[in-house]
Amino acid sequence: MNSATSGGFGCFSSGGGFPAQWQQQDDASPAALTDLCLTYVSQNLECFCVKLPDGSLCFREAVLFPQELADQLLAKMATEGLLNDSTVGVFRNCQYLRLRRACIRTARISAEAFQKALCPHRLLELDAARVNADLTIPDILQGLATNKYCQESLQRLVLTGLTMASLEEPSWYRFSALRGLRSLSLANVEFYDSGLVDVCCLPRLESLDLSNTSVTNLSPLLGLKERLRSLTLHQLKRLEMSTAQLLGVIGRLNVLQHLDISDDKQFTSDVARQLLAQPGILPALVSLDVSGRKQVTDAAVRAFVEERPGMTFVGLLATDAGFSDFLSGEGNLRVTGEANETQICEALRRYSEREGFVREALFHLFSLTHVMEKPRPDILKLVVLGMKNHPATLNVQLAASACVFNLTKQDLAAGMPVRLLSTVTQLLLEAMRTFPNHQQLQKNCLLSLCSDRILQEVPFNRFEAAKLVMQWLCNHEDQNMQRMAVAIISILAAKLSTEQTAQLGAELFIVKQLLHIVRQKANQNVVDATLKFTLSALWNLTDESPTTCRHFIENQGLDLFIKVLESFPNESSIQQKVLGLLNNIAEVRELHGELMVQSFLDHISALLHSPEVEVSYFAAGILAHLTSRGEEAWTLSPGLRCLLLEQLHAVIMKWPPPECEMVAYRSFNPFFPLLECFHTPGVQLWAAWAMQHVCSKNASRYCSMLLEEGGLDQLEHVHTHPQTHRDVKLLAESILESLQRHRARTGQPAHTSRRPPAQ
Repeated sequence: MNSATSGGFGCFSSGGGFPAQWQQQDDASPAALTDLCLTYVSQNLECFCVKLPDGSLCFREAVLFPQELADQLLAKMATEGLLNDSTVGVFRNCQYLRLRRACIRTARISAEAFQKALCPHRLLELDAARVNADLTIPDILQGLATNKYCQESLQRLVLTGLTMASLEEPSWYRFSALRGLRSLSLANVEFYDSGLVDVCCLPRLESLDLSNTSVTNLSPLLGLKERLRSLTLHQLKRLEMSTAQLLGVIGRLNVLQHLDISDDKQFTSDVARQLLAQPGILPALVSLDVSGRKQVTDAAVRAFVEERPGMTFVGLLATDAGFSDFLSGEGNLRVTGEANETQICEALRRYSEREGFVREALFHLFSLTHVMEKPRPDILKLVVLGMKNHPATLNVQLAASACVFNLTKQDLAAGMPVRLLSTVTQLLLEAMRTFPNHQQLQKNCLLSLCSDRILQEVPFNRFEAAKLVMQWLCNHEDQNMQRMAVAIISILAAKLSTEQTAQLGAELFIVKQLLHIVRQKANQNVVDATLKFTLSALWNLTDESPTTCRHFIENQGLDLFIKVLESFPNESSIQQKVLGLLNNIAEVRELHGELMVQSFLDHISALLHSPEVEVSYFAAGILAHLTSRGEEAWTLSPGLRCLLLEQLHAVIMKWPPPECEMVAYRSFNPFFPLLECFHTPGVQLWAAWAMQHVCSKNASRYCSMLLEEGGLDQLEHVHTHPQTHRDVKLLAESILESLQRHRARTGQPAHTSRRPPAQ
């Protein structure tokens, strides 16, 4: 029923609550309405569709999509991992969903589904990078060849990371059939010389990417020498040409404007040095990338650029060049490198899909971000791009997570858009899942998560995060990180739904581990942030979770908490958290027998008279629950019960109104049985006082909750009942007035519900 109130990391002093404001998006960076709608449609496609006999989906109603929206829907489905043989079926209707620029990156679709759904469209572009291995390059070429319009209309084709075909099956379908093709990417494909001969027959080809292919001889490129404007040869691992032969071919590409001969494997070839030293070569060049190459100097690059005044870009990452003012990258000439922030960011922007270069750039970025004083969402977006593109690469994730911490630590996170932080947080969780045994990576992610801004305001999968952090906590003993982990768990637990909290707390290892930490601190007689956050975490996890409460009792939690109370008799913050949790235990009627212990009730009775309202309040709650079931359920002295009820009533009447909200509630349902205890007005009084307290401090949240749960009927019943004590009636009247004001202000209707039977 109750949990720790909201607290921050600034003082490491209290557990997490669950204020409503965390759910609100940052108005400074709202998602586009189109994007929100496309996301909803793609994630709920089956609601709008019928399933055909072959398992594919088809829209129930013939809805005519604007062509650009059809392209965007396909791309959204691919990006979200929702494009498969079934869902791609909606694009079979070319009349209503007309595709022109089709993006199916990383999709999992078969050759048959591809041919039926996408090949009938009059495509201008197709991006099929890294689709599943079931869809090969010959499959795509064969499918596109069935559409005569596509043979002329298709201008751009991206096949990065695809397989050609099995070795046993010769390919009868050639690139040269796509006569309209202007741009082709075959990066990271097992593509050989025979295929290059075919490609170089394309009559309109202007841009070609052969990065990381198996081509050994580039001589066929001479067939394109009068029209090839962009050539990317990054990391040609099997090239068998000498430097002179290679430059002999490249130098004859008369209209070439962009050339990329970078290599992140640090090969010893001096092709870059010789190219830069060759006067008059490639006079039309405006962009040259030699990143990762050896023997590149500032002087040589400057001379090359000055000979070609139209140049706009030079790639110099992982070379010895780029440190002169001329190559700073801050003027009209863009430069990738490691000399300054501008060069590093340019590298992250241009090389986002090149694992080695991303790792290199992030390594240098980390050094710069140590001294960041202002929020830099522009840089964080570039880090996110690298994390997204290389989720399974440890070195990238390690460097990226360290940069994320530097970019979001302390007050820097406050200046970041919520949606960006949400994306970053999900990527950190994905990294934790992917590399569960890498301690430094886990530390980096925990340090980034340990942020008030992120935990309180940013939307992400908190349940998944809590599980990951708990798993880390159970496997590590690092004291500093232990504090971070329990702090995160204490706040996350308060943000979860009742069902999620119960599911998390039902994991026995979680309760055991948290109790182990409490036991350590009690034995050491130490009150620190770790103890406080651990108590808050247990408090939040037992909230309306009988299974967790039972785990607590079965693992000697009650004896341990009595020891904590005895060890720290003057620590009101510790007492509040201990009693808050025990209040949750007392809500579970099946566990009342475990609490009917004289020594335990002696402690609670003493704390009932604490001068701290927060302590006295929770002690009173425990007594209210234990005495609410009548004399028959009370297993100790009847005289003790009568005495405790008298003290309970008297103490509550002396409480001053707290200055702030001292407890948070997920529901008022556990209060309603207490309100029916007309034979024990002290019990009723505690329930009414608690409800009046939160409704007066946070009317918008709690008045609304009380109305939704049928509390109006319950309170009116108590207010008019002839047996209701005068003190209880006054509190009920105050709550009813608060509800009336709330309804007048908001127009919220009152819900009715059946009252629990009187006890």
